[in-house]
Amino acid sequence: MGEIVLAAKITHVPTMLLSEQPGKLEGCRQQAIDGHKEIARRAREAGADTVVVLDTHWLVNAGYHVNAGKHFEGSFTSHEFPHFIQNMTYAYDGNPALGHLIAEKATEKGVFTLSHEVDSLTLEYGTLVPMRYMNPESDLKVVSIAGWCTVHSLESSRKLGEAIREAIEASDSKVMLLASGSLSHRIWDNDDYEANNGTFTISKEFNRQVDLRVLDLWQQGEIDTFLKMLPEYAQYCSGEGGMHDTAMLFGALGWDQYKGKGEVIGEYFPSSGTGQVNVVFSL
Repeated sequence: MGEIVLAAKITHVPTMLLSEQPGKLEGCRQQAIDGHKEIARRAREAGADTVVVLDTHWLVNAGYHVNAGKHFEGSFTSHEFPHFIQNMTYAYDGNPALGHLIAEKATEKGVFTLSHEVDSLTLEYGTLVPMRYMNPESDLKVVSIAGWCTVHSLESSRKLGEAIREAIEASDSKVMLLASGSLSHRIWDNDDYEANNGTFTISKEFNRQVDLRVLDLWQQGEIDTFLKMLPEYAQYCSGEGGMHDTAMLFGALGWDQYKGKGEVIGEYFPSSGTGQVNVVFSL
């Protein structure tokens, strides 16, 4: 019987890659990178063999979608940030059986979901950036689920989260489940970026204050309160991907019946106007 052995909300900011390279940003995201490595260490210690990533950089306009490919390999350059992510090579095995089972369980719940084994369906950087630090030896299998959902309800994403848990428990996989996306996500306007040292600042103080309150709620285990504010939080603080990754994550954890707490790994930090963090949720 399979199980979720670690669940987390994580950052995937492209400046993590620049942090590795000589130059003015060298070392700037080391604590975020270290957080990824610590999360992966804990997952391996708990027996993880597969990573399921809820990727807010995979945009879908109809239905829910699972990348259930057998193998992923290539060189990635971001169309969004080609000056940040260039020629990032990767090679990971997939877990097709689990990906297909997730889609099957979700569709049974009335949430139309398709899983795909298509060689040309590549991974997005919401998956690739964390895998760079969490899966450098490519020993963990990877399943990616679209988390940038443009015409979907948070309620249906909650049900997809339930289906993810049910599919994992019906499989033989030990899973690290990652909601890959920011907290608030109002990127600086281009004209204002340089004047505000945008790489290291948040675009709205309101967003920072709400982010910090959310982290307080998570750390105190007040998940029910957080879930009541999630729709407005996603709307007013421009949650990345509509925060569907977060709805899926808490759906998998049990939604308002979840009694665990969040543990911040490292520290909250602003990036290009957005609020970023790594948080592990107790199981």
